[in-house]
Amino acid sequence: MLKLFQNRAQKKVLATIGVLALFCSSVGALSRTQPLLTLKSEIKGKISNVEGWKRFHSIPGSCSISLPESPEHVKQIMPFSEEGYDLRYDVYVSAFERKAVYLLLVAQYPPFFDESQADMGLESFLNGLLQQNPENNLIFADLTKVQGHKALDFFIQSKKVYFRGRAVMANNNLYLLAMECNQKNYFEDHFNYFINSFQLKP
Repeated sequence: MLKLFQNRAQKKVLATIGVLALFCSSVGALSRTQPLLTLKSEIKGKISNVEGWKRFHSIPGSCSISLPESPEHVKQIMPFSEEGYDLRYDVYVSAFERKAVYLLLVAQYPPFFDESQADMGLESFLNGLLQQNPENNLIFADLTKVQGHKALDFFIQSKKVYFRGRAVMANNNLYLLAMECNQKNYFEDHFNYFINSFQLKP
């Protein structure tokens, strides 16, 4: 019975983090007038520049990542009174020339979470993202590993906006790395540079 309760609580927490991700990604700040890219090949060959990005170190979660500029930081505690614990999370948001938004969210989940159940947790997280808006359409979702920890790469389309990212479950934390932008501001190399720059400190 306790295990069933914990599984339900874990799903609820991770779905909530998924919802938070969409609220924190500065929705509405971007121009939504351009059509979406429909084929990945359309962005092949675009020239873009990642020079000048800054290395950022987060104390919560002990990680680092490269961002286009110094991020804005929000720290929150969300009580789950029914389950008897608080969800603590830090959000760092960095804009690239007002054309794209890059997000690092570090959420500390309760100690009863078991990293061996990461697949279920990541699925709950993704469901939280998708169910927040009926217009959210999943382009793809793939399980992967980051520094030995389970992770989920995902790409979501909502009307004229892309929300692409990676969620990593490690050391009692969920790390969300995400980018939101519209068609003309989508640069594959920017996103790859951002994702590949993420490092967990030993």
